[in-house]
Amino acid sequence: MIHSFLRSIGFREKRNSKEIFEILEDIVRHPDAHTRTQDANGNPIGTFLKYYGKGFGIKVCGDFFNGSEFHISDYFPYFNGSYVSTYEQIELERYAAKDAFAGICDEMRLGVTLIFYVNNMEDVMENRLLYGSQLMASNAVLSGLASGGKILLPIMKTDAQQREMAEKSKQRIRLMQKAREGSQQAMETLTMSDMDTYSMLTRRITQNREDILSVVEGSFIPYGMESDQYMIIGEILSCYTQVNSLTGEIVWNISLSCNDVKFDILINERDLIGEPQIGRRFRGRIQMQGSINFM
Repeated sequence: MIHSFLRSIGFREKRNSKEIFEILEDIVRHPDAHTRTQDANGNPIGTFLKYYGKGFGIKVCGDFFNGSEFHISDYFPYFNGSYVSTYEQIELERYAAKDAFAGICDEMRLGVTLIFYVNNMEDVMENRLLYGSQLMASNAVLSGLASGGKILLPIMKTDAQQREMAEKSKQRIRLMQKAREGSQQAMETLTMSDMDTYSMLTRRITQNREDILSVVEGSFIPYGMESDQYMIIGEILSCYTQVNSLTGEIVWNISLSCNDVKFDILINERDLIGEPQIGRRFRGRIQMQGSINFM
């Protein structure tokens, strides 16, 4: 089966299952990194990773039979970001049909429960063997693989407006923290603030005929049926291109700030409309990954 987000790391033209399987076999034979550990039942499992550019590649997962015979059970496009994106408490949930984990945390800045695909599951397995189910994650480095996207112009703001928005964001986070602790007053204040924001948006869009993308600076919205996919709008902090060393396809590495959460995304040049520049915005669909750091 061909992974939907292989295109993001420069395998856009690889649409033949036989080609993909040959690539996976090569990764197992000539990996850049590999690990071997055990699952919760004591069965030996392993991962093989090969890089095709700075920070991105393909990770192959599977089981060992008869000591050394490796059987491929899963693979996924791998991308490791450069920002520690969240320090919120992270819960881990194992997928039912494979040795993989979802990370779940209540990231207050995003306003939604953040769910991401854990791309260092072998570290999770090792820590569970050492500490059992009581393992504690200290933070997560988030990254996204984009299947398509557009570049948007920035919203013009004065320095005073930027300072005001930053202060409002800090105040909202403080209120959400108090609401999480059970403060009724904080809950009511947040509810009134959301109602005021909704009224303002409705007025500007319906009465002033403003475009929604000129009103909403950033967003982070769950997308589709899969829990780790989102439709995002974020401000570009930095960007540069890379070339996939195997296919020669060009990919964009873009650092974003989305509702004050910073993370990197990777997108195939042919799937991106517009030219990325610092200060502009990116809008597109991503699969969120994360590498968990443990205490």
